[in-house]
Amino acid sequence: MLRGKNVVLPSLLQCDFGNLEREIGRLEAAGVAALHLDVMDGHFVPNLSYGLPIVAAIRQLTDLPLDVHLMISSPLKYVDQFIKAGADIVTVHAEVAEDVQVTLDAIRSGGAGVGLALNPATELKVIEALLPACDLVLIMSVNAGFGGQAFNPVALEKLRWLRQRVSPDVLLEVDGGVNLSTIRDCCQAGASLFVVGSAIFGQSDYRAAITDLNDQLRS
Repeated sequence: MLRGKNVVLPSLLQCDFGNLEREIGRLEAAGVAALHLDVMDGHFVPNLSYGLPIVAAIRQLTDLPLDVHLMISSPLKYVDQFIKAGADIVTVHAEVAEDVQVTLDAIRSGGAGVGLALNPATELKVIEALLPACDLVLIMSVNAGFGGQAFNPVALEKLRWLRQRVSPDVLLEVDGGVNLSTIRDCCQAGASLFVVGSAIFGQSDYRAAITDLNDQLRS
């Protein structure tokens, strides 16, 4: 698990999948500590991304921790498969219809870090009883499903609330619209994991982009 430091996690949703090995090599050369993988099913969210074969392929290309975010309707069916494919952390959404506690327990039993995600419109009270089961809580600062959306500051309120109530060992992660303008505010609100898409993959020099983001976290 990624404890004890602020970590920028590139979201591979926006990478060049035609050159996946090269992209991962560039990120490793830039010094990233982990990778964030967004799995979408076209049902829970109105978009499709990639699934088990891509996660397994990425696992073969890198030893970096894989933070796998399942934006899917029935995650319990697939938790074990994603762990076997190489996921180090598996995050599911509080908004799914099935029993979230059972799903979190399945992730724990499978040996992966347990993550729980919350969309911007979902109130924190929905997850309060589930927090003791979590290693990580992911606060979405955009609606799950598409990259490139603007940052919703409601995420900062949720991060502050969580940081005051969960154990220091619980990682707080933020995803959506995280860039040079927003990452410092997220850090000050209590996040330590920062999922970044276009602020890395929209730049020609990944090392420079990640250095600039880390500089914001240190300033």
